[in-house]
Amino acid sequence: MSKLNNTLEKYLLPVASKLGSNKILISLRDGIIVAMPLIIIGSLFLVISGIAIPGWIEWLESKGIQPYLMKAVNGTFGLMGLVASFGVAHSIARQYNTDGVSAGIISMSAFLVVTPKVMTGGKAPEEAIPQMYMGSQGLFVALIVGIISGLIFQWFINRNIRIKMPDQVPPAVSKSFSALIPGAVIIIMWLIIYTLLDNLPFGNIHELIVNTLGVPLSLMGGTLIGTIILVGLNSAFWFVGIHGANVVNAVMQPIWLKNIDENRLAYQADPHGELPHIITQPFIDNFVFMGGGGSTIGLVIVIAILAFKKRSSKITKTMAPLTLMPGIFNINEPTLFGLPVVLNVRLIVPFILAPMINATITYFAMASGLVHLTNGTAMPWTIPPIISGFLATGHYSGSVVQMVCIIVDILLYYPFYRTMEKYNLQLEQKEAENMKETEK
Repeated sequence: MSKLNNTLEKYLLPVASKLGSNKILISLRDGIIVAMPLIIIGSLFLVISGIAIPGWIEWLESKGIQPYLMKAVNGTFGLMGLVASFGVAHSIARQYNTDGVSAGIISMSAFLVVTPKVMTGGKAPEEAIPQMYMGSQGLFVALIVGIISGLIFQWFINRNIRIKMPDQVPPAVSKSFSALIPGAVIIIMWLIIYTLLDNLPFGNIHELIVNTLGVPLSLMGGTLIGTIILVGLNSAFWFVGIHGANVVNAVMQPIWLKNIDENRLAYQADPHGELPHIITQPFIDNFVFMGGGGSTIGLVIVIAILAFKKRSSKITKTMAPLTLMPGIFNINEPTLFGLPVVLNVRLIVPFILAPMINATITYFAMASGLVHLTNGTAMPWTIPPIISGFLATGHYSGSVVQMVCIIVDILLYYPFYRTMEKYNLQLEQKEAENMKETEK
């Protein structure tokens, strides 16, 4: 076991550390996080608009309330791309010790520059920005624009290619003038790109990016096999102490958020119709990783059960209250680093297999129609299982499949932790015997 630990530390840990500290991956994560409040707020309105009570939706429509709820949904969910373009550039600029706000605003402007306009109907048609590109359908372009704009901005500022103001000028004014040169270069660059694409047969940048990057990533993040691989990578990173979600989600979260938003749009159009995607962000957060990375909800329940036994180890008795309550809310750092699970070869098998099994069970349950698909409601990942299953699907079947997965996780973790428990008891017994001999 020590050989395996050493091998993991030697080969996997350096790679995971580099990925975990990569500035671009960090900025992608931060950009999505900036948009999360809007996504969650929009989800609350979506929950209200689609509560699974007979006659509820019909009542909302008859009273004229439903359009106002949808207005709130579109004004929050529908802006995730625009907000993410700000968040990504802001994060990159801050990591390079430059002005994040200026970089973010310039990035938002650049995103609007490369986004095609449409003509509105009516007697006097006017140009308008299509809302679909402000939301999930424009998320890929928003992230790319944010990365490139942020990198260009910091390059100019850190090389002093900017307008410098006297020291007497207030800092806010000085920052505004410093952003003029890099801002102008960034906007002109994206305008040239838009102009070229507008006169070539590629369509617009949104269509080009989705066709070149979106399709391959969708195949990875939208299929069961791809999801199992990604879930396994997440667990492998966590096992060596790297935040797996930060690495995997930085690449895949745009796909999963796009999928949930498309489900949301389909659900808004027809609450009783078929939804397009099984694998979405709530699928990953609320059905696969229950308890946190490694689906450790099963592990913390096993620890709590064994802690009630008269003959249980001191570690189990100590860790049970420290891990159970956070685990219920999908916070498992106390388990990962306190037990620990990190670099603990005795628990590597269930830690990797549990989320894979959860993904498989939930996928087939949804594909077969036994469980409702996630309807566009993006639940905060801290909502406990059973509750989150109902809210994410709008149906009790979501809670049922979560209970099934939790039972499977418990059965999977139990023999492995039981073996670890026996080992801990033996160590404690030896320590007690050594203490007695020392006293003699």
